[in-house]
Amino acid sequence: MKTASSSSLVQALGSGLVGALVLNAVHETVRHLRPVDAPRMDILGERGLRRLLFKANAPQPGPAAAYSLTLGGDVLSNGLYYSLVGTGPGVWWRGVALGLAAGVGGVVLPGPMGLGDGPSNRTPQTKAMTVAWYLLGGVVAASVSAWWNKSGTRQPR
Repeated sequence: MKTASSSSLVQALGSGLVGALVLNAVHETVRHLRPVDAPRMDILGERGLRRLLFKANAPQPGPAAAYSLTLGGDVLSNGLYYSLVGTGPGVWWRGVALGLAAGVGGVVLPGPMGLGDGPSNRTPQTKAMTVAWYLLGGVVAASVSAWWNKSGTRQPR
């Protein structure tokens, strides 16, 4: 029998994963439709991956492997991040706050981290899309969690 705590954990992780999948689907779709100004978080992720591997004296993957590793890492890390939306009252506020924080961080942090500004910061449209897509991920995670609460699949406490 599932406990309320394990059910809440599954709900939070599941909601976060859905938010992350939607975020990545939007990023991937828009980068093909609007290559001039779409956010390129995949490039930032690959730069980060290559930097970590270089510092660890590990072999560098080829372009296809680097892309796959980056995409997988992005879904995993964003899924865990969006799982902070949690369950119960306040999921909407947490979803919006987490999404906005990630979006603003995606615009502001890459430069100081040495990953470059261009992929998420090159035009006003790029900045706006970066914030909007991460906000969307947070709102999707919140909506899945709220739906889960209403659907009755969550065990009572």
